[in-house]
Amino acid sequence: MFALVESGTITQFPKGNKGITIGDNQYPKTIYSLWTEAERNAIGIYTVEIDSTNRKDEEFYVNTNITYAFGSGKVTGSYGTATAKRLNDEDAVDDNGDKVKDADGNQVINYGLKTQYKNKFNTEAAGLLSRTDWYVIKAADVGSYSVPSNIATYRAAVRTKVNAMETSIDGCSDVAALITLLTYTKDSEGVVSRPLGEFPDEVV
Repeated sequence: MFALVESGTITQFPKGNKGITIGDNQYPKTIYSLWTEAERNAIGIYTVEIDSTNRKDEEFYVNTNITYAFGSGKVTGSYGTATAKRLNDEDAVDDNGDKVKDADGNQVINYGLKTQYKNKFNTEAAGLLSRTDWYVIKAADVGSYSVPSNIATYRAAVRTKVNAMETSIDGCSDVAALITLLTYTKDSEGVVSRPLGEFPDEVV
């Protein structure tokens, strides 16, 4: 990305895919690929340098638009302070501040990060359990058959773990705590893990 600076002010952002007219001079598009940065700077064209210091993971934060500035001989694009997404659910409202109802008259809820992640892990747990559902179905259909103890233990462990995950997520006081809970790290012995933990190994 490039910027044209005239009299100390950014006037346009050439894409670099076609020539450009600056004052009375017409320049071909090859200035973006064949000229050095110093040569482009001499006619007022600068490569935009993006400062991502304030940019945060969009899974958890809303980043600002980039603002551009010229100074100290370069053009910089910078993010403002990112805003953390909501942790908790809230009632949906319209532009007038009135609560939004669905077709059945129920309040529409805007889910926060906690509910979104609890739903994610509940879906994962349901997927794990579905692979051994046939044992339970067979036990219900065939009186002489019982779910193997290792399968029953595994299914109980999945439910216990997802409940513990929900409790841990609900205990997060801010977005930073949720990120820590979900983030994998490697210890001194090379073991990779996260505070939230994992579901038990599958037993089929």
